[in-house]
Amino acid sequence: MVPKLNLVQAKSILIKSGLPGADYVINPYNGCLFGCMYCYAAQIARWKHPTEEWGSYLDVKTNAPELLKKELTNLEKRLKNKNFGSIFFSSVTDPYVGMEAKYQLTRKCLEVLADFGYEGNISIQTKSPLVTKDIDVLKRLKDVTVGFTVTTLDDKVSRFLEVKAPPVSSRIEALKKLFKEGIDTYAFIGPILPYFVNSEEKINQLLDKLQQVGVKEVWFEHINLSPRIKARLFAFLKKESPELIPPFETADSEEYREKLEKIIRQAMKGRSLKMGLGKIIYHRKPRRSKLINFLGKKQIVSLPLIKNTGDRNHLL
Repeated sequence: MVPKLNLVQAKSILIKSGLPGADYVINPYNGCLFGCMYCYAAQIARWKHPTEEWGSYLDVKTNAPELLKKELTNLEKRLKNKNFGSIFFSSVTDPYVGMEAKYQLTRKCLEVLADFGYEGNISIQTKSPLVTKDIDVLKRLKDVTVGFTVTTLDDKVSRFLEVKAPPVSSRIEALKKLFKEGIDTYAFIGPILPYFVNSEEKINQLLDKLQQVGVKEVWFEHINLSPRIKARLFAFLKKESPELIPPFETADSEEYREKLEKIIRQAMKGRSLKMGLGKIIYHRKPRRSKLINFLGKKQIVSLPLIKNTGDRNHLL
């Protein structure tokens, strides 16, 4: 599938955020070509693209850097300082989605913030090692952290659920490079994948690797199985690996989350790792349902072999 690119003019770029730990958010793009099957942004973005498949389109906000410069100037005049709170890249896109190499809107926005002398924290979260191309700009910022979504250490699993995103091994290498360059880094284990990464052994392996590459802070998030996200994800699982549906279904129970939290908190004990917000994020109201024991229980699910079809890493 050839992605649909839309060159658009944004009306605003520095947006007040409702996300935990972020005061403002910058989305240089809308949509994401990585097409991760669990992504909550697929639900948010449907308002602008109700009939298009998540991962098939990208709105390129061509005026983002110029607009950001104006909005920063206006806020400085109103607030009389250069710290308006924490700024997060990004909430409805990956700021280093592949087309960033061509349009460089994230880089240009970071340059605007550096030229402005922004004094608040700037946090970037991505799945792409492309961010390492901007180390020169990152070093000009007064307070910046770069985070990578790392939901597994297995490239086969990351290609299965994170479809066109760079393999997780490349993200680990990028974290290592950023640390060596003196850039503060964090990892976002979100969602905590049912079946694949929900045992004490797997979580400890993941945390060990993150510490080895210099990560000092880890954020955790339970999987969000709101109706639209669940429908999309389960349609994919039904087609590709239907045996995964029961463990993913179970992950939508309060009992499952409580047991998983105990495993994670035990794994974090004695480590020099900070837990983001001091808790595991969950965006939905709890519901109770029958818990099937998929936590820590060894089960065999054979993922299909990976074949490169040109438009995605397809699993047959």
